[in-house]
Amino acid sequence: MNRNILIRLVIDLSMTVLMLVAMAYQITGNAMHELAGVILCLLFITHNILNRRWYKTIFKGKHNVRRILSIVVNLLFLVSMAVVMISSVAISRDMILAISRDMILAISRDMIPFIPINNDTVLLQIHVMTSYWGFIFMAVHIGMSWATIINSIRKMTGITGTSRIRTIAFRVMAVLIVVYGVQASFERGMLNKLTIYNPFGWESYDSSMKFLLDHLTIMGIYISGTHYVLKFVQKQDKARLDTTGLKERNIEKNENLQNKEVH
Repeated sequence: MNRNILIRLVIDLSMTVLMLVAMAYQITGNAMHELAGVILCLLFITHNILNRRWYKTIFKGKHNVRRILSIVVNLLFLVSMAVVMISSVAISRDMILAISRDMILAISRDMIPFIPINNDTVLLQIHVMTSYWGFIFMAVHIGMSWATIINSIRKMTGITGTSRIRTIAFRVMAVLIVVYGVQASFERGMLNKLTIYNPFGWESYDSSMKFLLDHLTIMGIYISGTHYVLKFVQKQDKARLDTTGLKERNIEKNENLQNKEVH
């Protein structure tokens, strides 16, 4: 496998793990939460630097459904993570940053004057809400790249052929994950956390495994949903192109017949 692709996969996997660690606030405690958050932000910045060429191509070429969705999701993910980073500095209790907190807050006030930087309660609400939105956007982002991820794993494991049984098994597994994930979403009040209804979004969990299972399956909803929606869109585009090509061939055939009759 290409080394650059491997590095990006490792960074993306590390970001996913750290996102889950950061969200397990009641399990890990504040210090671990903030440490995971700092590393996550550094990896997120690294991820964007490695993919900086993507930003130069946003307005170039054709914009089909898949590309428009990719642009929207990536930009929303970027905005949500930026807000998470800024709000985390203002409410931080344990991490001592190299840059003065007062300096960061002053810059933040200039950049986003509509956010009440001095109000810790409001900032906590914003921090929780944008964290969960970032979690959702990250899952959708992974879903958009799921085919690439699977192909990379196949190359790493040497699995090149297709298997109907394996395909059915994975689809059944995806359905079970989505069903459990929907139930976990209701149990954990995801809608409330995405709308600032609950200002202290993190709740207690009986065990780390329960937390991990719930949040992985919630991610699974958006990963599998995005993956299969894009596959459907791709099939529709292919069918439309095939229909258009058939019509063009029929028109060309009729024109040739008419030309022969004239001659």
